[in-house]
Amino acid sequence: MKSRRTFLKLSAATAATSLLKLDASGKKITIRHEKLKLGLASYSLRKFTQEKAIAMAKRVGLEYMCFKSMHLPLSSTVQELQNGAKNVKDAGLVLYGAGVIYMNDQAEVDQAFEYARHAGMTTIVGVPAHDLLEYTNNKIQQYDIKVAIHNHGPGDDLYPSPESIYQKIKDLDPRFGICLDIGHTRRIGQDPTAEGEKCFDRLFDIHLKDVDKAEADGESIEMGRGVIDIPGFLNMLVEKKYQGVVSLEYEKDADDPLPGLAESVGYVKGCLDSI
Repeated sequence: MKSRRTFLKLSAATAATSLLKLDASGKKITIRHEKLKLGLASYSLRKFTQEKAIAMAKRVGLEYMCFKSMHLPLSSTVQELQNGAKNVKDAGLVLYGAGVIYMNDQAEVDQAFEYARHAGMTTIVGVPAHDLLEYTNNKIQQYDIKVAIHNHGPGDDLYPSPESIYQKIKDLDPRFGICLDIGHTRRIGQDPTAEGEKCFDRLFDIHLKDVDKAEADGESIEMGRGVIDIPGFLNMLVEKKYQGVVSLEYEKDADDPLPGLAESVGYVKGCLDSI
């Protein structure tokens, strides 16, 4: 694994020189790698209003937003949902999804799909109970909205790992997939890159983060300072032409997250520039 410092140096060099190729006339043209769609899991900014969360996401250069309920409550009226979506659009961002949304009964599944429909979302990052998987599958077919089940690592009895999700949904509608949280995956002792490759055909969303140790009590830390091979994971996504959103979820410093979030976004973009 290359060190954080090495990747920052490489990214700076790449930004300055890019990748060069000659056209038919011998003139140099710049070739860039296929970029990933970078977004924000708004739980990162859970202490702030919707307005401030949108502004902060834009300030750090992210283009996609996945709202947690404190920024757009599940109980919102249709007008409130449409207004929330418009606020994101007016800021030049894309509201692609919401979550994590827990679904413990049919009424909560119904609510999640109506919520996503009225807000114009394409993806629900959710946690449906095991006995609701078939019911949720029927809703996916009815609404044509993807559901990406989120893994929560150690202590999660429903979906501790990406594999535990995959085994449950592999024979269901192809719009039923996985939100791979790489922090929780590492805390359970698994390699996020390897797990992402295994479930890639159902990989619809990603919670990108770093943790300070690969143990159950590992905690969120600025990207590149922890134990996850972020460059290797991003390289896998680029090589396999991942089409979903990569949403940063910065859970540290809830009262003042902007410095650490900005550092993390910069690190991720630096890694991508060095691929």
